[in-house]
Amino acid sequence: MAQAWTKSDWRNKPRVQMPDYLDADALGAVEAQLAKYPPLVFAGEARKLKSSLAAVSRGEAFLLQGGDCAESFAEFSADTIRDTFKVMLQMAMVLTYGAKVPVVKVGRMAGQFAKPRSAPTEVKDGVELPSYRGDIINELDFTPEARIPNASKMLQAYTQAAASLNLLRAFSTGGYADVHQVHAWTLGFTEGEKAAKYREMANNISAALDFMKAAGVTQETAHTLQSVDFYVSHEALLLEYEEALCRIDSTSGLPVAGSGHMIWIGDRTRQPDGAHVEFARGVQNPIGLKCGPTTTPEDLKVLMSKLNPANEAGRLTLIARFGAGNVGEHLPRLIKTVKEEGANVVWTCDPMHGNTIKSSTGYKTRPFESVLREVREFFAIHASEGTIPGGVHFEMTGKDVTECTGGVRAVTDEDLSDRYHTACDPRLNASQSLELAFLVSEELSSLREARERAAG
Repeated sequence: MAQAWTKSDWRNKPRVQMPDYLDADALGAVEAQLAKYPPLVFAGEARKLKSSLAAVSRGEAFLLQGGDCAESFAEFSADTIRDTFKVMLQMAMVLTYGAKVPVVKVGRMAGQFAKPRSAPTEVKDGVELPSYRGDIINELDFTPEARIPNASKMLQAYTQAAASLNLLRAFSTGGYADVHQVHAWTLGFTEGEKAAKYREMANNISAALDFMKAAGVTQETAHTLQSVDFYVSHEALLLEYEEALCRIDSTSGLPVAGSGHMIWIGDRTRQPDGAHVEFARGVQNPIGLKCGPTTTPEDLKVLMSKLNPANEAGRLTLIARFGAGNVGEHLPRLIKTVKEEGANVVWTCDPMHGNTIKSSTGYKTRPFESVLREVREFFAIHASEGTIPGGVHFEMTGKDVTECTGGVRAVTDEDLSDRYHTACDPRLNASQSLELAFLVSEELSSLREARERAAG
């Protein structure tokens, strides 16, 4: 590393968006217990993901990152994990067809328990209480007791993350991810009248699979048709948890975040001299950095230097989140900064966080059209700048929720109350997620064809 680093150095830096635990002894006991537990992920897996992200940075792969806004203890189940995993596989297949390159699959899973908040407190019916910060910190119930930060919740989060990873590894390699089965699920989506516009692409995928079968490429002869590499990621917000799970890689002798394959720094915690940047700069994992409208070129230069001093390909992913209509104002200046620095980065688009509105019925929602518009603007600017749009980052679920409006199922403001289950931010449901994958696939296909014309 460019500078000496220890995993507890963040404690000497300014900290934001983190709880103040009232019982220091209880916190210390939890940290000591976590430090004895096995890491949730292993250094070799993180290195493999970094290598795959390096391919993304060169345009030789595409990143699909998606999952819950904040994982819930109450809704934790095998079905929830399976349904989200299933939709991500479907999305990846459709994106692979459009991009004609491998899709790197990274879930917002097995660690996405903490959430930054826009205000430290909230008011209901004249009562003011501390904000809910995710199940790893406090509880959603609006009572004084529920909102007190509880360190023991870190142990429950670890247990749930370990169980989630166990199931995800089984799904990834046990036949559930078989490419023919995944495509059969996708065909079911395109049978509806409103999804008919996606049927041609689905039929083309069918034809490609039929050709492979005729050529003798079957599940039995090609292991890659039956299994996938699937990684997990989360925002590294609760640094006591992150430090306790940090380990030294026996192969390289360097520190690795054992809490997830990839961790990211949020738009509210990316202060160049802050605690979160200090922790992330020292671990070897791939690091994500959320870039919002207030990200200045000067800050970005410092952050890239701190987080990726060796300018290593695949190390740093810049996650752009500006809001539909604002991408043209902000993304070009950040691309210019990256070019000036000669920095190796992966560019990815988070079209969720800049497009949150309050519906006419009072629910927080995200219009599908705004999400899609931001993705299209992201692709258009990269095309004009000659840079690589490396991926997409969605808050989504495999469940049939009604939290974002629009899509082929036409969720309206009035529908939001039907199945509005999120504890924090509205998520795309299974249908909207897959529809978005078809639309992004069209963008990727157009981009690929334009490059081929320019080259030939």
